[in-house]
Parts: sequence; C-alpha cells; structure tokens
Amino acid sequence: MFFYVYVFVSISQAPRLPKAGETIHGHKFFIGFGGKGANQCVQAARMGAKAAMVCKVGRDVFGNDYIQNFKDNGILTAHVQQTEKAATGAASIIVNDTGENAIVIVAGANLLLGQEDLLRAQSAIVKAKVLVCQLEISPDASLRALKMAKENQVKTVFNPAPAISDLPSEFYQASDLFCCNESEDYELICPVSILLIPSVHGPVLHWLSRDGCPGKSHNAEDPVMGLEAELLTGLSVTSVEDASQVCLKLLSKGCGSVIVTLGPQGCVVCQSTDKAPKHIPTTEVNAVDTTGAGDSFIGALVFYMAQYPAMPLEEMARRANLVAAVSVQTIGTQTSFPFRNALPAELF
Repeated sequence: MFFYVYVFVSISQAPRLPKAGETIHGHKFFIGFGGKGANQCVQAARMGAKAAMVCKVGRDVFGNDYIQNFKDNGILTAHVQQTEKAATGAASIIVNDTGENAIVIVAGANLLLGQEDLLRAQSAIVKAKVLVCQLEISPDASLRALKMAKENQVKTVFNPAPAISDLPSEFYQASDLFCCNESEDYELICPVSILLIPSVHGPVLHWLSRDGCPGKSHNAEDPVMGLEAELLTGLSVTSVEDASQVCLKLLSKGCGSVIVTLGPQGCVVCQSTDKAPKHIPTTEVNAVDTTGAGDSFIGALVFYMAQYPAMPLEEMARRANLVAAVSVQTIGTQTSFPFRNALPAELF
C-alpha cells in the first residue's frame, strides 16, 4: 500500500497568540510526528499490516528522526528517500489556551515527490489488490493512479481531501469506494493519498508523501463537520439523515460505494448494489482527545480491505469505527493509536 504524506510537527502553547513582532512566554512545547498518511500508516502497521513508506524527507535531523519513527513502528523504510534539495516537511503550530492556533506549514521535501514517482511505481500499482488516493498530491496524479488501477482490475478508494467544489466527474467514475472523512481543521490543507499493494507475504503498505500537516478532529456538532461532503454535493451534513442523502447523491455520480464518516455518530455506508444507506454506529466512549481519529479510521479500514477482502464493507466500517473509538481515549495522535494486541480479538 502506498500512502503519501508525512510532516515533522512542533507545537507551542501560550496564553495567547503573539502579535506581529512580539515575543511572548509559552508554557508547553511538544515535538512529534504527524501527517495524515504517516498517521494512517502507523495505525495499519500496528494492526498487523506489513507496511512500508515511500516518500522524500530532507537530509537533516528531522528526516533522520522520522525515518527512525517509521522503523520503531515496524514500517519498512527502503523507499524513504533523503534529499539535500529541500528540508523535511514541517508544521510549526502555536496554540493559545482557548484552542485558537496559528500554523506555518513548510512542505519542503514533500513537494519533490511527483508524477514521475507514481509512474516508477506502476509495476507495483497494477499488481495491487486495492488502491486508495486523496488530493494532497496533484489531482492529475491522483486521477492517473486511480485510472491505472481500474484499468488493471485493482479496486480503488478515493478520499476527496482537501475538498474542492469542482471535482472532475472522472474521479467519481474511477472510485470503487468514495470515502468522505469527517472534516478536520488542517484536513482542508493536508489530505492523504494511498496506494495499497499486497505482497506474497501479505499486504504491504508503501506510504508516499508530497504534502502534510497534523489533523484536529471535530465532534458532530462542529460546523466544520461535513464540509467535504457539502462542497462536493451542496448538501450540509449535520445528521445521519443528511449523510444518507449525501451518499445517494455521490453514488449517482458513478461511485461504486460511498462512506461518509460522522465522528462520534459513526458513519453511513451506501453501495450501488442496493442503494440503501446504512448507518454504522460506533461505541460510546469517554473521548479525551479526538485528534487523528479520522486517520485511525482510515488506517483500520485499509487494513481490513487488504487483509479481509471478502468481508462486507459494512463490517469493515464497523470494525474501523471501533478502532478509532479506542484512539480517542488517549491523548495524542500516533501515540494514541492502538496496537493489535490492545484490541479485542473479535476485530481480527
């Protein structure tokens, strides 16, 4: 499997955001690893998938640290290239005590991964069981990958992030599964693209990166929720019923199946075979940090698609909901993602 996106993250917390030219004292500082693709890769790997990352990082301390982070999570790094032409992608975030933030994202080495890299991976793509893309690489590259897979009977999954209102119709027709994730503050800037490649030893995940930043999930009452679906269909999503209507509208554009995620309300799944939207609830938990819950869901969903291709889509979504529900009970993003041995045996 190929996932595109990683970023090195630094977060400073202060009572308020500084004004232009001002220096203020903060009271917390955190350095960590983010990027939706990298987050999803970590979740899938922790569930037991054989994972590898294909991306470019800078030949710098941040790049070295991220490579080590992949290795620490059991992710193969043979295809992680280091370049001297740009620094490792990074996001610098300042957060005040009320949750407002200011963010500077430097894509850096991410931008050096282009369509030529996709073409070099063609021999692997055409042998895949499933291919998944988003819009964090250029739309042309994503569409090329989807079409390449479809032409070779590879199942395709498309996650339209960051959301755009004028998405070409070819994307819908090239998507066996069209998945709108719950919107996140940074997701409008930093989506993920994924290609899923199995090997003779089991599913292999290669994660390729071009752009990235950390995500911040919102609850069902947040007005940002459902923005992707609204931009794509003109329908706002504030309830299960709204999500069902969005599913049907997206399905009419040529998708094979559609999933619209609803945070603590679970998700809605609709397939062209019966065109009856089904609400897949999640379990109620005491959520302490929803950051990265959407990444946990996708990482788990991708794992099930690669490992259990005969499993009904509704069951995959149900299990992915439960994995994501575990992740929100611990503070952090990658640090909150559960390992296989921490999950109930009935999920496998």
